[in-house]
Amino acid sequence: MYITITAQKLGESYSSSAADFVAYLEKENENKPLDETEYFFNQQGDEFVAKDVIKDIDGNTSKLKKNEPRFYSITINPSKSELRHIQNDTEKLKMYTKSIMEDYAKAFNREIEGRPVNIQDIKYYAKIEHERTYKGTDKAIKQNGPYYKKIVKLNNDIQKIKSGQMPGNIKKTYKKIKKIEREAPHKMNGEMITQGMAKKGGQSHIHIIVSRKDQSNRYSLSPGSKYKSSEVKFNGKTVKRGFDRDQFFGQAEKRFDRQFKYDRNFVEKYYSRKLLSTNAQRYYATLMGLPNSEKAIAFKILSQSEVPMPIMNIPTSQTQLVLKTINKMKQGITRALNSGSISI
Repeated sequence: MYITITAQKLGESYSSSAADFVAYLEKENENKPLDETEYFFNQQGDEFVAKDVIKDIDGNTSKLKKNEPRFYSITINPSKSELRHIQNDTEKLKMYTKSIMEDYAKAFNREIEGRPVNIQDIKYYAKIEHERTYKGTDKAIKQNGPYYKKIVKLNNDIQKIKSGQMPGNIKKTYKKIKKIEREAPHKMNGEMITQGMAKKGGQSHIHIIVSRKDQSNRYSLSPGSKYKSSEVKFNGKTVKRGFDRDQFFGQAEKRFDRQFKYDRNFVEKYYSRKLLSTNAQRYYATLMGLPNSEKAIAFKILSQSEVPMPIMNIPTSQTQLVLKTINKMKQGITRALNSGSISI
């Protein structure tokens, strides 16, 4: 499970309306029959349409300044293993989303009218998407890049030949293009993978638009707060503030495991990803110390995510080799996370 929380920006400034983001989330509904349409949903209902989502989010920004986010985007990215476990069931993903938004509310160190923040205070709309496309950061796109550039040049040559701007044989040029496509290292169903092409396999994920203000439009609830938990004096009163991301991410993972009886491997855990960033050597030592059956599964998960595998049975005296291996793994996992090919 990989979850992100980001404030929505348009260039250097925060988006003044949710309209563009909602339009982006509606792209999978294009040309779909009505009975296959994916609607927005939340605790109050399952069939909210785009125009109502925009109106509700945009109308809930009282007293926010231009340099403050109006709303945040939360993305929930289950791994392929997690999707297989729940059989990519849309209703289960909706149920799970509603559950973890309760954890989102609990992660705020805030009080409203003398009580802790709860799910009824959170104004949000969620939407499930079932497709992902290849981006420029993906390994397949980068490695196919030089081949793609040659093809673009040859296609430009064909247009020039057709217009009489240069001599050449169009038929031979098309044959060159086909040859380059065959030589490209990454293909899908025999076709060279290019940017924008839909990825294979389970790709379901959830986008959530959550308002900066609470349901009453009176209180600011920012998951972007730099504080986990603190208190401050405001107008002579002690006010709690902060949002604990570690708590939210950890609870979201535990929710999935409890709700669907999922047996999570070490490398899939949020704790492990944190450990990798703070103490890579300990991460490596823990990984290598797992029982053989669990370690085999861990290596399989990492290899499927195109992360360089650790060298087995490295003598402890070869410190530099161990450190080199750790760094290589760390870089590989970071690249995989950035490209969306691994979720831990």
